[in-house]
Amino acid sequence: MRQGNGTPISEFLLLGFSEEPELQPLIFGLFLSMYLITVLGNLLIILAVSSDSHLHIPMYFFLSNLSLVDICFTSTTVPKMLWNIQSQSRVITYAGCITQIYFYILFAVLDDILLTVMAYDRFVAICHPLHYMVIMNPRLCGLLVLVSWIISGLNSLLQSAMVLQLSFCTDIEITHFYCEMKQVMQLACSDTFLNNMVIYFVIALLAGGPLAGIIYSYSKIVSSIHAIPSAQGKYKAFSTCASHLSVVSLFYGSSLGVYLSSAASHSSHSSAAASVMYAVVTPMLNPFIYSLRNKDIKRALKRVYGMAGTKGAIILR
Repeated sequence: MRQGNGTPISEFLLLGFSEEPELQPLIFGLFLSMYLITVLGNLLIILAVSSDSHLHIPMYFFLSNLSLVDICFTSTTVPKMLWNIQSQSRVITYAGCITQIYFYILFAVLDDILLTVMAYDRFVAICHPLHYMVIMNPRLCGLLVLVSWIISGLNSLLQSAMVLQLSFCTDIEITHFYCEMKQVMQLACSDTFLNNMVIYFVIALLAGGPLAGIIYSYSKIVSSIHAIPSAQGKYKAFSTCASHLSVVSLFYGSSLGVYLSSAASHSSHSSAAASVMYAVVTPMLNPFIYSLRNKDIKRALKRVYGMAGTKGAIILR
């Protein structure tokens, strides 16, 4: 929180995507639309799962948790950006920046771990179908989600605490639409070697580990599907994994794109543009991927829509 000359720093400036005034309404409208679609789409998934007793199984329990995390993930960054555009201000307080870093890391890691848990759920369902309900019992499912929250919370607490130890110079401009931790660290006057080492260790542990788990799960799933004699059986088994595999590909593909773009280009604005895919577009597309490729979700959404229409007609009468 201290500047290089010892003066306390109280705020940062989020420069966003463009400083051109005529582009601000377009950016505001685009991100407001994406945010509303994200919130509405994921809320519909949560409502469909909670209202349909046929969906009270581990697969959809984890899906509803993923939808909740996606809402929180997007809400960490987009509302502040929209508020800054609307109020024509670029300021974010020091406390607000640290808070944003904490919750951004929390929900990003939660997304990662929940996708791994969902891969394990599909692995048990396809490779051990007779023991599925015994293995994936409610106690284990609740424990897996709880452990995911604990690991993510402890990691984000560690990362935020290490940023708190840094001293900052007079340059407080962040060329991003949120407080991205690497860019905040680049503004520091103090040594960031330890922070960088912790970041690399966490990426290897909490990104590489889950990715290895997902790859292992799907290698076993592919082997099991290959052993199924009938083509219809193979298609049915694969269809239960298709949506999750699409979301995993989108999540890791977009996050990898962010890091590759930031490594290949020295432009912070290009890194901010690449982050949109990871932090905004991916949470927005997840409900569509699961609803368009899943008959159970479609049926539940139709039932929810029908119930809403009936209640609306009753109120009008």
